[in-house]
Amino acid sequence: MFRFISVEKANHAVSLLCRVLDVSRSGFYAWLGRAPSARAAVDERILVEIRRIHSDSRETYGAPRVQAMLARRDIRVGRKRVARLMRQAAISGLIRRKRGRTTIRVPGVATAPDLVRREWSPTSPTASGSPTSPTAAPGRAGSTWPR
Repeated sequence: MFRFISVEKANHAVSLLCRVLDVSRSGFYAWLGRAPSARAAVDERILVEIRRIHSDSRETYGAPRVQAMLARRDIRVGRKRVARLMRQAAISGLIRRKRGRTTIRVPGVATAPDLVRREWSPTSPTASGSPTSPTAAPGRAGSTWPR
């Protein structure tokens, strides 16, 4: 709330913003004079390292790799905290693209001939002549299918 008021105080009166947002003016001014919290100070130091690691990786590393690099530098911090700091600073890793299609069919161009003469639309499940069909030739141990 107070951050919003500090941004909008150039456009509107602080007293009006505080009344609309239902916060006290004294609370807002106390927040302005307050030093950042210990966590915010540590977050800022971690963010400096995150930016350095990210730029060293040619902006390809995401939160898991950045967190691993921080651990190598003896900075113990969780992956979710790294992800939050990166998200707040609009830092993201490189997103891998999906692999493209390898076969692109061109209309009007004939495909390779079917030299095996496969039947793509069999009349029944056993008409394909596959080794698992009951009409297949029995093996050395004999057929397991009832005749």
